[in-house]
Amino acid sequence: MPAAYRQRAAYPHNALTMRTDTHILLAHSANVRRNYFRDDAMAALGRLGQLRVNNSGAEWTTEQLINAASGCELLVAYRETPGDAALFDALPDLKAYIRCAVDIRNIDLAAANRNGVLVTHVGGVFVSSVAEWAIAAMIDLGRNFSGAIATYRAGQVPRAEIGPELRGATLGIIGYGRIGRYLCDLGLAFGMQVLVTDPYARVEHARVRQCELPQLLAEADHVVCLAVANAQTENLMNTKAFALMKPSAYFVNPSRGNLVDEAALLAALQQGQIAGCAIDVGRAPDQMPSPELSAHPRVIATPHMAGLTPSLDGQSAEAIAQVAEILAGRIPFGALNREHATRLAAWANDKAR
Repeated sequence: MPAAYRQRAAYPHNALTMRTDTHILLAHSANVRRNYFRDDAMAALGRLGQLRVNNSGAEWTTEQLINAASGCELLVAYRETPGDAALFDALPDLKAYIRCAVDIRNIDLAAANRNGVLVTHVGGVFVSSVAEWAIAAMIDLGRNFSGAIATYRAGQVPRAEIGPELRGATLGIIGYGRIGRYLCDLGLAFGMQVLVTDPYARVEHARVRQCELPQLLAEADHVVCLAVANAQTENLMNTKAFALMKPSAYFVNPSRGNLVDEAALLAALQQGQIAGCAIDVGRAPDQMPSPELSAHPRVIATPHMAGLTPSLDGQSAEAIAQVAEILAGRIPFGALNREHATRLAAWANDKAR
């Protein structure tokens, strides 16, 4: 990537002198670490303690992670890194588990609490990149750029066909978090009518209309799913939901695969209930789009890359800043169970003596 396009992250270069008595494990496998912890991030994390890394090309199992993390006080984890009870029960030296991701569903917080381990996570830093991906996906779904490109690359000439504009279309956004708010502004800038549904947020934007999910699904030309993934939103988009959409409408999911009943989505595509969909996530390993869905001719699928822009440097920077805060004896922003971090408190007291 040209240097002109790199955003510089604010790593805590001088926060602490290298701690030779602290062992840090960075669990990201080699093939994903290059995107999430580039050279300057690795150098910054290495200044905070003796750094161990996962040089394999795959995510460790719990057993492999336990062996690698033996004797480590801090563990910096990828979104697929195990965080189960067996891990926390087997690592008596572990003081903090830093999840370098928003998603914490595979962390057994009760087990961490029982063992006195602090658990933190990093907030979403890729707001603009994911929102831009959604805009690009909506344009591609309507204009079929991907199809024309594939036909040309196959040595054939595609047929030029008329396609819809975003201007004047209705954008329906499920979830009014940071990405949803940013996408509202982008949609308005493109001349779209914008609807939002979110039972936990109040929309006060004068040009954005808040409504219930059934109404949004019935009116929107583009439905973008940005809901939080939890037990309540499992299969939020199901047979009933897709049946409410217009046959000319498109479904776009850059959030999490478990928000969608994939059998219902595939049936909606095959039966012509919706015009197409774009997915960056799914129920395949590492939250990737599912191969069967991705192969459908009216699906645009990308490999969980919507957030992979230089803005991702902010995620590693925040994780490193959390490590620095912990080593300075402070509970960092992003802590999920500060009241249960008894090992960390005892560790800090021992070092203060």
